[in-house]
Amino acid sequence: MTTETAVADVAPDGLDETIADAADALTRRRHGDGHWVFELEADATIPAEYVLLEHFLDRIDAPLQAKIGVYLRATQGAHGGWPLFHDGAFDISASVKAYFALKAIGDDPGAPHMRRAREAILAAGGAERANVFTRAQLALFGQVPWRAVPVMPVEIMLLPRWFPFHLSKVSYWSRTVVVPLLVLMTKRPIARNPRGVHIPELFRTPPADIRDWIRGQYRSSWGKFFRRVDQVLRAATPLFPAFGQRRAIEKAVAFVTERLNGDDGLGGIYPAIANSVMMFDTLGFAPDHPAAAIAWKAVRKLLVETEDRAYCQPCLSPVWDTGLAGHAMMEAGFGVDESCRWLLEKQILDVDGDWTVRRPGLRPGGWAFQYENPHYPDVDDTAVVGMLLDRAGDPAYTESIARAREWIIGMQSKGGGALDGGWGAFEPENIHLHLNHIPFADHGALLDPPTSDVTARCVSFLAQIGMGADDLVMVRALAFLRREQETDGSWFGRWGTNYIYGTWSVLCALNAAGLDHDDPAIRRGAEWLLSVQRDDGGWGEDEETYANAPPGHYRSSTPSQTAWALLGLMAAGETGHSAVARGVAYLTRTRRADGEWSEEPYTAVGFPRVFYLRYHGYRLYFPLMALARYRTLRDANTKRVQHGF
Repeated sequence: MTTETAVADVAPDGLDETIADAADALTRRRHGDGHWVFELEADATIPAEYVLLEHFLDRIDAPLQAKIGVYLRATQGAHGGWPLFHDGAFDISASVKAYFALKAIGDDPGAPHMRRAREAILAAGGAERANVFTRAQLALFGQVPWRAVPVMPVEIMLLPRWFPFHLSKVSYWSRTVVVPLLVLMTKRPIARNPRGVHIPELFRTPPADIRDWIRGQYRSSWGKFFRRVDQVLRAATPLFPAFGQRRAIEKAVAFVTERLNGDDGLGGIYPAIANSVMMFDTLGFAPDHPAAAIAWKAVRKLLVETEDRAYCQPCLSPVWDTGLAGHAMMEAGFGVDESCRWLLEKQILDVDGDWTVRRPGLRPGGWAFQYENPHYPDVDDTAVVGMLLDRAGDPAYTESIARAREWIIGMQSKGGGALDGGWGAFEPENIHLHLNHIPFADHGALLDPPTSDVTARCVSFLAQIGMGADDLVMVRALAFLRREQETDGSWFGRWGTNYIYGTWSVLCALNAAGLDHDDPAIRRGAEWLLSVQRDDGGWGEDEETYANAPPGHYRSSTPSQTAWALLGLMAAGETGHSAVARGVAYLTRTRRADGEWSEEPYTAVGFPRVFYLRYHGYRLYFPLMALARYRTLRDANTKRVQHGF
């Protein structure tokens, strides 16, 4: 082992005070019924899309849009455009949408901030080089012809499951976004756009003259094949019989209506909800029709509005926040019975979600990320909540934990190969990799394959509730995690940034599974974390590590990533290492007077390279969890972490 004698950087009184203040701060954020939910922020794209949605419908809330304008101007980068995360590089798609939204709000195109944005967009190739989803938005406003978008006929709804492209073969988020979009792409409505806002100034070539809209992804044989398919569909789609189109639209509407999900909306995510709103409007549903009204209410539920600014969240995260905050509070020695009871009521026990396509005999038993999303629970939330209920030790939770165990085991990926034994977030065997080559999938995020971080959480849960490392489920899962370890000793993080998140997750799982701390995988993972500690004692990692930046590095430390690194090192048996003491000192030193931490950088992921997230709760509950864990292990007879986290 590499354990060193810890340096005395942290006075016990200072540590206790920090933990107490952080727990008080987190308690103040808890809702009266015991749950937590924090803001979930993405980039400028979704606030901009919300503005354009109001203009599509001619439901313009001018005071609200003025506040969103404040937010959009504040998030403009020094490069003139808008990034995908705090202080990130220019992104053309986000910039086109933000510019369009600000112009719709009423900003003068001649204003300095608009001029800088326009110049940056044109220098990057113009709006014609934006991604598929952006071009679809522009087509809805008549800014580009529909040939700017790959062909996606609504008759896709009628394809059999054996067909090379079927909606069951893509991820839940892709499915819920695409189904209402298929109707829009077939009906091709034009936004009401009551102010007549247009953006021809963002194109280097007039849209009518552009001939290479559909490009990229064509170096592979699959890419070339799908491009040819797109060409054939362009010629064939007008010849499709009308009755087939009607049947397909009816099936799409039925799909959406079944999953409307109350005021949490289709799939619980903004793009799907917004598309459902536009679909109902396009098909002539009156605004007060129950389906159209609840979809619109779901969009509005995502808004965050203060006195002087507003933005729209991509989704809500109450189950995730409550589970993680509950773990932090419990680690600090506080009861969370009310939170556990709130979570217990959110378990999905009676809805056979889309995952049943591959697991038709499996009973539901998971939790979703949002307040309600019964068709789409995920194993990550389920494992986090299951571990919390198990730690609470109340016999009343026994059956709930058993159902979660049954469901998670049933969702493990099968079929051999490199991904055997792992878990995807929402569905098993969602690994039809050829579909990432279709023209519509230029974002590269169409699928939900098994990942190290999600698999690690499932292993942690199963181990915590008593599954041994010799159980076949565990054997296959641990083999998957060993295969996924990078050559430098780290693990990739799919849902958190990035290798720090993945390595923390897996080290916790390997510890929970009972592996010796001298196991080569654990040693290499711990040594990698030690190697990327910053001089100030903290850890930080850039979102650009999903592109070309070095793993584990950033220009500054962040509270959440420092906490993950500390939790990973303690799971690896390194509680006494000087690096852990310095990390704890960093967290105690940077705590604010109100008991919270500040964190502007984004440390979470929607889709690598495409869509990133800032969980406003991460800066609160993860540092508390790490500091409380350090105190527990420092004072305990055993230095082994006793829980899955």
